[in-house]
Amino acid sequence: MAKTKVSRSAEGVAGMRAIEMRKPEADRIVSDPYADALIPGGVMFAISLWIIESGLYERMAPGAVGFIIGRERYIDEYLKMQLSEGIDQVVILGAGFDTRAYRIPGIERTRVFEIDQPATQAVKLERLKKVIDPLPPHVTFVPADLNAQQLREVLQSGSYDEKGKTLFIWQGVTYFLNPEGIDSTLAFIVGHSGQDSTVVFDYIYKEILRDTTQGYGKTLARAGKISGEPYVFGIDKGQVGPFLAQRGFCDVIDMPLEDVKTKYFNGPNAARAIDIGHIAIASARVCRTKS
Repeated sequence: MAKTKVSRSAEGVAGMRAIEMRKPEADRIVSDPYADALIPGGVMFAISLWIIESGLYERMAPGAVGFIIGRERYIDEYLKMQLSEGIDQVVILGAGFDTRAYRIPGIERTRVFEIDQPATQAVKLERLKKVIDPLPPHVTFVPADLNAQQLREVLQSGSYDEKGKTLFIWQGVTYFLNPEGIDSTLAFIVGHSGQDSTVVFDYIYKEILRDTTQGYGKTLARAGKISGEPYVFGIDKGQVGPFLAQRGFCDVIDMPLEDVKTKYFNGPNAARAIDIGHIAIASARVCRTKS
């Protein structure tokens, strides 16, 4: 991940949520009233938004917008489910311009920790304060580089409770971390969270990353060079269950994007494309016997 500049991929995702908000409420897959405030101004970003809104981006990367919006909705729903079952904390890893701490009902009854690169987090705070002032007390902002720092070290600076039932949201991040960073983060979740804590994240199929000379792998390689955030980590298709079981998790749900499409892309959105065959969303519970 870029360490000294704001994450362009995070801005792009916020831009796609902002575009979704311009649709009639009945036609939206996800609603984010704060997204527009988080995207930068200027000619270059206006051009980027036009590329998306005009459908040109869809022609260049078929289904990519649908993936991002579908992922957002799925993780929103997963968060709501965990809130309904009772959780103490939400940790958002690589938070970028995520706004769930401000727009999901009931989350204000938990402690939320937003962890991200200092440069991106500083820009987010600056933009967020223009629409939410003061910022809510249930959110703690933690600047960190999870490729270089241990999660336990990072959270020690806040009021994180290692015995609290916690949901870890890891959206749009795993692709950019090295394997050591992935294992370190998962080990922390297993060893330093309360009973029935959970994690939800999206991941690229490793076989896609192996071939950067053609197809989707080539697209990702090019996108990584442009953004300065290379795609480096993946999990073999169909293997996320064993992968997580080996690391202390159970009740794994592997959600391919074709199932996300079936779940949310109905009615006026039935014809919208969603990228299928390259990325999936997984969730799991920390597997620990009660003492």
